[in-house]
Amino acid sequence: MKFLKSACIEPMYSEIPFLDRFQAAKDDGFEFVEFWSWTDKDLDAVKAAAEAAGIGISGFNGDAELSLIDPAQKTDYLEFLKKSVAAAQKTGARSVTIHSNGLGEGGLVINDYRDLSDTVKLCAMFGTLMECAKIAEESGIQMNLEPLNVTTDHVGNYLQTTRMAAEMTRLIGSPKLKVLYDAYHMQLNEGSLCDNIRRYADQLGHIHVADAPGRHEPGTGEINYAKVLSCLEGSGYSGLIGFELIPETSTLEAVKAIMKL
Repeated sequence: MKFLKSACIEPMYSEIPFLDRFQAAKDDGFEFVEFWSWTDKDLDAVKAAAEAAGIGISGFNGDAELSLIDPAQKTDYLEFLKKSVAAAQKTGARSVTIHSNGLGEGGLVINDYRDLSDTVKLCAMFGTLMECAKIAEESGIQMNLEPLNVTTDHVGNYLQTTRMAAEMTRLIGSPKLKVLYDAYHMQLNEGSLCDNIRRYADQLGHIHVADAPGRHEPGTGEINYAKVLSCLEGSGYSGLIGFELIPETSTLEAVKAIMKL
């Protein structure tokens, strides 16, 4: 199977202006682009750039600085999520990504909520995700719940494992709420990439690729991405592969490595 490819144009194509990155990604053979924040973007210009390039928008972050695990933030979280969904509809994006903790500049966890018990965190996340699923189903915008690594980039993040994320979405049972499986994050947190892909394949809504350590393009670290992609195919995954990586030297060289896969 030839998976459709999405380039994350925040860290990739940083050599050129943001709106020029849509055409550059299309020219390099990507069918979709994705990015992190929508609140700092001119959405009309984003939509026009994507349409002019003939490239889709796979998604962006939907929760910004708000947390699923904080019961005091539930109302604000859902209100902001609705705005993110409206932004997705406006730009033609297919999905929004959601997280357990609010993330600040550079993806740093704003609050690790060590004062809250696991019971409170789990129940708050489950209850709010139930509402997220309803919003997703009503709007048609997919929501992807992403566990993050806590060793390097997102110290203090609560949702750390494929199992917790997948069991949560499986219990809720909505076709519009799935897991964003980031192989870079999960290699750092838990390893066993192929075992977990096979175990939770039915819950995977989007895949992120970057090598570990370093978060650069495939071939710069220890992950055997040929095996990972083969496992995804064998497990029945048919969604997008998103390349959310920091080019080791340049986007040109990173794209060469990506296309070798």
